[in-house]
Amino acid sequence: MSSETPENAQAPIRFDTKIAVLLREDLEPWQRLNVTAFLVSGLGPSVPEVVGEPYADADGVGYLPMFRQPVLVFEGTKETLKAAHTKALSRALPRALFTSDLFSTGNDRDNRAVVRAVPTAELDLVGLAVYGPRNAVDKVVKGARMHH
Repeated sequence: MSSETPENAQAPIRFDTKIAVLLREDLEPWQRLNVTAFLVSGLGPSVPEVVGEPYADADGVGYLPMFRQPVLVFEGTKETLKAAHTKALSRALPRALFTSDLFSTGNDRDNRAVVRAVPTAELDLVGLAVYGPRNAVDKVVKGARMHH
């Protein structure tokens, strides 16, 4: 949902929702990229309203649609991630997770199996993506800092 209407099409678009990714601060650069890509891949199919219209260049070549709003990436400690996960669960926000065990698997079936093998409270989270109302997502990522 945005405030864009025909009358104010040139005004900045303000979204009442937010997409946030929270990464554990001790990840290697390649891991940060990999985890972020995996995490956000779950949002589009599960929350279709986050996806905009397909793109096309001036020659009419088509491209896949992408999120209609920015993805904000944060980082924090293992404890910050655990607290964010608890808050996301308590607010029943759409979420995706990435655990340290996923670095040792090589396919989707094994990925799901290693997550299923660990109780919620014992998950070794290295990444979390969350979507929802801005204020709710802000509360989930409270204590984390913007990734740079």
